[in-house]
Amino acid sequence: MSSGAKRFPASLKAATSPQRELLMPQRHLHQATVDAARLARPNGKTTGTGLDSGAVRQRMVARLRAEGKFDERVLAAMAAAPRHEFVDSALAAQAYEDTALPIGHGQTISKPSVVAHMLGLLMAGAGARRHGSLGRVLEIGTGCGYQAAVLALLARQVTSIERLQGLHDKAKLNLQRVALPRAPRLVWGDGRVGHAASGPFDSIVAAAGGEDIPHAWMEQLAPGGRLVAPTAAAGRGQVLVVLDHVVEGGVGRWVRSEHEAVLFVPLKSGVV
Repeated sequence: MSSGAKRFPASLKAATSPQRELLMPQRHLHQATVDAARLARPNGKTTGTGLDSGAVRQRMVARLRAEGKFDERVLAAMAAAPRHEFVDSALAAQAYEDTALPIGHGQTISKPSVVAHMLGLLMAGAGARRHGSLGRVLEIGTGCGYQAAVLALLARQVTSIERLQGLHDKAKLNLQRVALPRAPRLVWGDGRVGHAASGPFDSIVAAAGGEDIPHAWMEQLAPGGRLVAPTAAAGRGQVLVVLDHVVEGGVGRWVRSEHEAVLFVPLKSGVV
């Protein structure tokens, strides 16, 4: 998939933070598969306290909390979302390590630390601060459904789009096993066009990176809303971009800031 880069409105402002360590949320699929095979236990099951006790999940969150840079509300949601339900049973023993794991269809689940970071950026938006939640959320790239589950604990409504039907179907099955206050709406479709029927959205987050931020996402971002997406940046490769829809005096504008260098899978059009 190739796409011509779109220009931001003239009123778009950019603020760039110093580049930090490259975040590789998903890793190359081959390396994730090799590591998973090396670390998986022979029977794919856990011992000791077990995954269902929540103790292993709490230890993962405690490690993230010790870093002192993640939103406590996001950590609380991650403490409640059973990540092992979203990976293959043979890899369940690794579900609460800070690592990416293969989920099939040539894709991987993002590292917990990267999920925490991106959702923390969303929670720091003006709309989330005002409403106390992420409001109505659009997620681009459902994957196995894990981040959609975390989002469901932070938002009033979640719409999640996946272009790969195999992953869309897998996410539906995964989410049916998890008790959530409200079920995310899963859509098999082209994420680049968003989902206007469910919008406008207070928050938009993407798990795939393109050369640009699709204009459809900007149109569907509500005033006061925030968007977080991996996007190409001149001279920096792919970085996390935060886009705020600011309204002052009845006039809307977009404020863009660039954060860490990242390496996400490409954002593609169409469905498969």
